[in-house]
Amino acid sequence: MKTQLIAATLLALPLLAGNALAGDAAAGKTKATTCIACHGPQGISPNDQWPNLAGQKKGYLVKQIKAFRDGEREDPLMKPMVQNLTDEDIENLAEYFSGLKGS
Repeated sequence: MKTQLIAATLLALPLLAGNALAGDAAAGKTKATTCIACHGPQGISPNDQWPNLAGQKKGYLVKQIKAFRDGEREDPLMKPMVQNLTDEDIENLAEYFSGLKGS
């Protein structure tokens, strides 16, 4: 019985983790107001200097935003934009931008 409970728990973990990391696109859209100055209102940058965010893979966006926030990537323009974002904020932003149609 104990072995079955452990097995069931281990099988359920990926499902639970997937829901916890799903992100909320509506919350991400609200939080994205800071991002649109450089990355465009629909995640399509008006300037070749800044990348498009629309249509990027969610995992990539999460990784890159966290890298800027945590100092693994250095950029004087990005640091103040992301320094106060929580992991949940980043998940929400990534959910929003990954759901937009890229160029």
